[in-house]
Amino acid sequence: MNTVKKVLDKILAVVCITLFSFLVLLVTWQVVTRFVFNSPSVFSEELAKYCFVWLTLFGSAFVFGENGHMAIDFVREKFPDKMRMGVEVFIELVVIVFAVLVLIMGGYSATSLAWNQMNATLHIPVGYLYAAIPLSGIFIVYYCINSIYLIVTKKKSLEEIDLSTTPKAKSDLQGGM
Repeated sequence: MNTVKKVLDKILAVVCITLFSFLVLLVTWQVVTRFVFNSPSVFSEELAKYCFVWLTLFGSAFVFGENGHMAIDFVREKFPDKMRMGVEVFIELVVIVFAVLVLIMGGYSATSLAWNQMNATLHIPVGYLYAAIPLSGIFIVYYCINSIYLIVTKKKSLEEIDLSTTPKAKSDLQGGM
């Protein structure tokens, strides 16, 4: 399971870096054609929109897999250590339900509806824009399942779950090493 996560992390990182680089080039081209040549590029704005949506959704899935997302820890910290593991699993299950219902099922529905609509500028189905929603939902569900597996098998210790409460992390945050 760890190998699959590492491969998925690498793929998402490369995809995000590529999308970001391409987005920067597209926006630069848009600015140059608009202000230098006084003839704005039509396709670059639409393509940049597609890149931005895909970058946002895949980037958030990647950050979710790295546990880099925002979390409100003060409620979780109120639980005793033995209950904290159950709370962590519950949180992951809630995220799975959200990802399945909203991202995967809702995203699939939106993609299906938009698949027959053609983008006037790029001449491709608008469904490609929405296809990133269910894909990112699938990635998030995988990362949640992986996290639950690590929590239940205790490969992810309570200190890893909540680094901010460990003495070393507190001393690191206060400047002491």
